[in-house]
Parts: sequence; C-alpha cells; structure tokens
Amino acid sequence: MPCNPDELAEIELFHLLDAEELAELAAVIDEETLEGGETLFNAGDFGESLYIIQEGEIELYIKDTTGQKIILKIARENDIFGEISMLDYRPRSATATALTDARLFALDRDDLLLLFQKKPDACLNMLASMSQMLRDADNLLRTRVSRNVNVEMDEQLSALQRVADWIAWFSGSMYFLIINAVWFVVWIAINTLPTGIEQFDPFPFGLLTMIVSLEAIFLSCFVLISQNRQSEKDHIRSDVEYDVNIKAELEVAHLHEKIDHVHEQMLERFNHMERLFKRKPPGNQ
Repeated sequence: MPCNPDELAEIELFHLLDAEELAELAAVIDEETLEGGETLFNAGDFGESLYIIQEGEIELYIKDTTGQKIILKIARENDIFGEISMLDYRPRSATATALTDARLFALDRDDLLLLFQKKPDACLNMLASMSQMLRDADNLLRTRVSRNVNVEMDEQLSALQRVADWIAWFSGSMYFLIINAVWFVVWIAINTLPTGIEQFDPFPFGLLTMIVSLEAIFLSCFVLISQNRQSEKDHIRSDVEYDVNIKAELEVAHLHEKIDHVHEQMLERFNHMERLFKRKPPGNQ
C-alpha cells in the first residue's frame, strides 16, 4: 500500500525532495510489514525492488560452502538493502530475515528512476550504502578464505622450532654425514697414530664416546621436536582437506537446490501461461 510522505521526509535518501516530489513518490512506493522471524527473500530469489527500513531490524546473511551462516549486516532504521538485484536483474545474493517486527518501504526500478530524475544527487546516498556493503564483504573475505597449511604453520613457529627444523634437516643430509666421518677419522688418527700431536683421548676413546652420545641425545630431541611439529602440520592439512571436501559436497547440494528452484519457477510460469492461453477468447487467436 502507498506510504505517508511525512515518513519519507525523515529518510536520508529523500532529504533532497520537496513536499510535492515526496507526495508524488509516496504514491508509487509500497509499504510492507514483516513479523519477527519472517523471511523477506532468500538468496537465489529473483527480485526487482530495494527496501528501506522504517522500523525494526533485518538480518542479511549468506551460507558458505561448508553450510556456515555468515551475517553480512544487521540492517536498521533508514538502512537500504536489496538494491543489487534491482540494478542488475539477477537473483538475490543474500537472505533477508526480520529479527523483530519490521516495516519497510519497497522501491522498484521505476520508482528509483523517478527519484533520480527529480534529484540526481540522491543516487550518491544509495552508492554510499552499496560501497559500505562492499567494504563489509571485503572484510569477510579476508577471514574466510581456505587456509594455507605451510603459511599458517610458518606464522606460528617459535625460534626454537625453527632451529629444530634446521638441525633435523641438516642431520639428515650428506654434509652432516661427511663432517662426522671426517671428524671421527681425524680424532682416531690423532689418538692412535704418531702424528706429533699429544694423544688426549687414547683407545677406547672415552671422550669421543661421551661426545657422540651427547650428540645423539640432542639430535634425537631436535628430530622429535621437528616430527611433533610435522604431526601438527599433518593434522591441520587433514582439517583443511576435510573442509574442502565438505565445501565441494555442499556446493553440489546447493547447485541441486538452485536447479530445483529454477524448475519450480519455470513450472509456475508455464502454468500461468497455460491459464492465460485458456482464458484467451477464441476470436483473438
């Protein structure tokens, strides 16, 4: 039903209109009411109107590919929403549900063109509303992308873990094997052969045995630290793979829902066309 021009005058989008223009616009703008919990439209529905909240709160949300609910915005008094579908004639990008009893003004494309013809500056208010929604979407995207396991683990590494990873990597290389072999040969040669150097660790090389034992203990600790971190990394990788599989499964299910929705709409349109055809007088055929 038409709305009150005095109520339109309180909305920021219509501040530039005079009384006559407000009355003209009020005659074509419809007013809608929603009860708390009632859904205004669902994501994927076709829509040709934008809405301005006069009273109440409307929750705008989507569901990601894991089925989790993402709240885009809680629209309140004087907030604008639903303008994207009205502008591009494409399905709704989100679901709108009333959190409380709400009263809305609905503007279709013709109403909006009438407004912009009267006051072109009014479109800046709507563009500002759309830009805010884009900023909110950008912030959500920064926190809801799929995780990179390697980057996430690198960000959580402590200095000790970095050292442990490097030692574990180096102890498993040929360089480490060659260094140890050369060290053992030189040590044993000095303490068994007449090289002119005082023998500080004669056979059975007790000092060398103690040093090698300590080396084995420390290397074992560093390798275990590195293995534990690798286990944590594998656990995160498993979680990410599970999330990806769930996303793929839900995306397929979502596509099926869209196809079923389109199928239902097409059947309704065909039935409507069939009823119109049957009502058409024979003389007009």
